[in-house]
Amino acid sequence: MLEHGGNLRDAARRFGRSDWIDLSTGINPHGYPIPTLAPDAWHRLPEPDARLTDAACTYYCAPQLLPVAGTQAAIQALPRLRPPSRVTVSAPSYAEHAHHWGLHGHTRRLAPYADLDRAVDDSDVVVVVNPNNPTGETVPPALLLDWAARLRARGGWLVVDEAFGDTAPTLSVAAHAAQPGLIVLRSVGKFFGLAGLRLGFVAAHETVLAGLAGLLGPWAVSGPAQDIALLALGDTAWQQETQRQLERAGDRMRALLQAHGIESNGTPLFQWWPEAHPEAFHEHMARRGIWCRLFREAARGIRLGLPSGEEGWQRLDQALSEWSKR
Repeated sequence: MLEHGGNLRDAARRFGRSDWIDLSTGINPHGYPIPTLAPDAWHRLPEPDARLTDAACTYYCAPQLLPVAGTQAAIQALPRLRPPSRVTVSAPSYAEHAHHWGLHGHTRRLAPYADLDRAVDDSDVVVVVNPNNPTGETVPPALLLDWAARLRARGGWLVVDEAFGDTAPTLSVAAHAAQPGLIVLRSVGKFFGLAGLRLGFVAAHETVLAGLAGLLGPWAVSGPAQDIALLALGDTAWQQETQRQLERAGDRMRALLQAHGIESNGTPLFQWWPEAHPEAFHEHMARRGIWCRLFREAARGIRLGLPSGEEGWQRLDQALSEWSKR
């Protein structure tokens, strides 16, 4: 299995601490408040709920969607819906995409964002993360739609992972996903801080959605996840206030890093930079009970999510100060 953030048990085993500040994911530390659920949410098999689909279509401005058990489920399933294809995956980006396209007979290559436009014309599938995780790079919607049209003309796909798209809604191409060849992935886990629900959505042409539904099988999304997401997706007041809070927190994180000589890029939910000594930085932070995301290879550097409270911000400031003075 590939390495991901959020692995605090590994951190505790290695460093022997219990007072961790987990900045290793890009998940909102102030997630949507979980309501009390009706008892039958736990007792009944989870039937598809048209209200959830409608709420998600409204929130994501998408014409049609399929709920899935986290976008990871779709990432693993989509390569099984095509015959062997030439697949280009944006790099560096979320590693699960390239990993799973490489498992099912496809010819896979990685391309930096600057090379993706050239890659479209000799690929059957192009996968791009927008905004990118971990670097924060973005692709304008007009260019994505051009790529989708060029791929569609040959029966190809453009897969756009918008897992971090909630804080950059103008980048989304989900509204155009009813046309063949464009597949958009959205996540409830990041902006809403509900990663444990394992819920995401796929916006695509109806034939792709039908193929995914058949592959994933019945009861793909739990009843409690559906009930909680239905409330979260419809709570515009919470969404608007959270957008404001995350913007302020993201600005604070960029300013804090700059104050310690670090120029970063990212989204309101995380910042990344190409650290000259990422293993040493990661070790330095871990010794102080701060768990950050270390990237050893293509995106060689560090990603930091947001602290959940003032004590976390102060500990991070102190640790960064000690690092800059080493």
